[in-house]
Amino acid sequence: GDFGRQSQEVGAGAARRQPQSGRDPAVKVLTDLYQTLAPLTEALLRIAVGLAMVPHGLRMTFGFFPSTGQPLRNIGMLADYLDKQGYRPGKLLAPAISLTQLVCGPLVALGLFTRPAAVPLVLFLLVTNIERWRVGRYFWNQLGLEYTLMWTIAALYVLAHGGGAYSLDNLLFGREF
Repeated sequence: GDFGRQSQEVGAGAARRQPQSGRDPAVKVLTDLYQTLAPLTEALLRIAVGLAMVPHGLRMTFGFFPSTGQPLRNIGMLADYLDKQGYRPGKLLAPAISLTQLVCGPLVALGLFTRPAAVPLVLFLLVTNIERWRVGRYFWNQLGLEYTLMWTIAALYVLAHGGGAYSLDNLLFGREF
């Protein structure tokens, strides 16, 4: 009831709060600009998070982009790789990863069923961070989690905030999922 509405107001309103003093015209102009840009930048972030998953899914599922990353060109190869890395059962996890990247990624980008689609993305990225930490600790140039951590935080933002004003959720259903 009220708690959800209050926490939503705190979360959304904290960043967009009106200045205490309405006398400074520069502050008002900047506040108006930020309020105008906020839904656009949230949509851009959501689109980037969703679309970033697609090339990885295309590579690991259908063999696109063969000279990038691990030599994984189909679900069977991905399943074998996962088993060898200790993520078992690979035959179950490989299709789940492909579906996460190829179905949930585009749904998030479109802002359609945004929160339910973001859940598997966040879970997948959390596991990816654990793996990246195991392999290279923090720094991205050592195959660490630095890069995937940023994507995880961005995906978590989308999960927490939903599709936003510029989403199919809002257009089709008049609300965010």
